[in-house]
Amino acid sequence: MTDAREPAADSSLRTTGGAPPDDGGTSDTGAPIPLLEPREGIPPVIADAAALDRVVAAFAAGSGPVAVDAERASGYRYGQRAYLVQLRREGAGTALIDPVACPDLSALGQVLSDAEWVLHAATQDLPCLREIGMVPTRLFDTELAGRLAGFPRVGLGAMVENVLGYVLEKGHSAVDWSTRPLPEPWLRYAALDVELLVDLRNALEKELDRQGKLEWALQEFEAIATAPPPPPRKDPWRRTSGMHKVRRRRQLAVVRELWETRDRIARRRDVSPGKVLPDSAIVEAALALPANVHALAALNGFGHRTGRRQLEQWQAAVDRAKALPESALPQQGQQVTGPPPPRAWADKDPAAAARLAAARAAVTALAERLAMPQENLVAPDAVRRLCWEPPRVVDPESVGAALAGYGARPWQVGQVAPALADVLRGVGA
Repeated sequence: MTDAREPAADSSLRTTGGAPPDDGGTSDTGAPIPLLEPREGIPPVIADAAALDRVVAAFAAGSGPVAVDAERASGYRYGQRAYLVQLRREGAGTALIDPVACPDLSALGQVLSDAEWVLHAATQDLPCLREIGMVPTRLFDTELAGRLAGFPRVGLGAMVENVLGYVLEKGHSAVDWSTRPLPEPWLRYAALDVELLVDLRNALEKELDRQGKLEWALQEFEAIATAPPPPPRKDPWRRTSGMHKVRRRRQLAVVRELWETRDRIARRRDVSPGKVLPDSAIVEAALALPANVHALAALNGFGHRTGRRQLEQWQAAVDRAKALPESALPQQGQQVTGPPPPRAWADKDPAAAARLAAARAAVTALAERLAMPQENLVAPDAVRRLCWEPPRVVDPESVGAALAGYGARPWQVGQVAPALADVLRGVGA
């Protein structure tokens, strides 16, 4: 087992350096400094091919890591496409690119293919960047680095303040980034999001190295960069908020029909599905099984603001579900591979339930000692699968092989396999 060195008990109070060299990170009193303007001002938004070509050339000529961010219009538009892409690189400055006007950024992605990309919460932005042709081969995730280093608050603003001593402008993260033209305060906010990202990366690299966790982080970053796109989610309608209230298969069919009807409308209009019909209204209709438009209109979510034509389309979806034969009704719960939900273990396999309880306690203790979240130390699903079906011969090697088969990285195997092997032997796997 490789031990980390000196995980901090209160990392949020540590400033590790790495602020821009020209103006320092904190005031004379030690108070964080508000960062109000980008160093070179707010760059113009790139919205045509000629301007994009100039950006491609500038970033190809730049050096070092490239800070990358993307803004979406979650809650306003259908899907998770990017509506603004921000980049910054030494020698190239900052660029703000409109991917609506310039939907193919593959040329930019190509010239940056050998560079390390610095993102904050990379898994949130990589899908929308992939859609426009930008795919990194190497990356550094400052949010994940903060988790591994033991910082209790890992949002970008908190990390920049605690590590570099600057306060970023807040308030525009949840705006409608599909708005055109984008207001200047929003563009300032967007440019500042990448202003210090490389500086933050450098400081976190030093801190991870100090704690003996840098190699762990590099393995995590490689796993993110090389992960294939996730497969389409099966039966996404089952994630409707409030589904726990829906018990009968006929009611499940109503949820499915209403969800799919709403999704088609939202996709056609390019609006968030929740703006077409809230989840709460779908569940209300499923529970009530209204007989006609009049009964539907009396339900919450289908009030007086819903026009007659809209009510008729929702009632038609309800009627389609009510007319389905029993054989076509959805089953209760999704068919899942692997172990059952842990709440059922005590009845199905008490020995497995005892193993899981002991394994969770061991992982919790180890994560606390290493000063990182349990889910970053080892995926909870891997622990569940291991405890449900342990290796025939239990030792650190067999446990490590099982964890690796469930996607654990080598550093994770090295940390948790010995402890979990002790647990499984002690409980009697």
